[in-house]
Amino acid sequence: MTTPIEFDVNLLELSHVAKRFGGLSALSDISLHIRRGDIYGLIGPNGAGKTTLFNILTGLYQADSGRFTFNNTEYSGRCKPHVLAQAGIARTFQNIRLFANMTALENVMVGRHLRTSSGIWGALTRNATARAEEHAIVQHARALLSYVGINRPHQTLAKNLSYGEQRRLEIARALATDPKLLALDEPAAGMNATETESLKELLLSIRASGITVLLIEHDVKFILGLCDRVAVLDYGKKIAEDVPEKIRCNPAVITAYLGTEPIIPAQAGIQS
Repeated sequence: MTTPIEFDVNLLELSHVAKRFGGLSALSDISLHIRRGDIYGLIGPNGAGKTTLFNILTGLYQADSGRFTFNNTEYSGRCKPHVLAQAGIARTFQNIRLFANMTALENVMVGRHLRTSSGIWGALTRNATARAEEHAIVQHARALLSYVGINRPHQTLAKNLSYGEQRRLEIARALATDPKLLALDEPAAGMNATETESLKELLLSIRASGITVLLIEHDVKFILGLCDRVAVLDYGKKIAEDVPEKIRCNPAVITAYLGTEPIIPAQAGIQS
């Protein structure tokens, strides 16, 4: 059943977030908000700070200053990965990070771990409650594999899946955590045009199910043709945050990231 989406209600808010590595300022004074039910894009040239921001949002890095609020709870200064995953933030990585020698089904089941309750005792005794929960996890994992479009036998090892299937498997594993926000780091990287279009349809379906989507992507055409709002980073600073139509012709964005000519509409065939 589709979850009702509360539009115009902020799910995630950053206020004046900064991050330094030694003498290098990776992020400076970043403020942005992501509304529930949005597909939100983050773009910028290499070194702009996109992945650093993702790592702060998912607890791998701690911001040096600023506020970070998710689902009406502030996480400034205590953004540990397991805390944020439990709160409802799931992510994928730019470089695929699957358990290569585990099956596709097992990879998704691993993602479900933080929503289980049987614990060590249940695993050791294999009592009725533990068996019922494991059965539910298996069924849920199978449903997610089908949902993301992996039609191979579920016992196929992750390393034997195609590149595009491995990308989708990462998304299925992230979805297994029941996220409120799905953060994807370059999900279309390395995909051909057909795979990219299929990914776009999947992300729209995920949004329709009530999950907010945040993605980094170098494919500008993909971002501007999909996202409700887009933020642009350059040298660790936010230079724009708006709807795609306005990002296309923002002079600062054109100068810093997209060249010197105005961006023409996606349907006219702009290539990034």
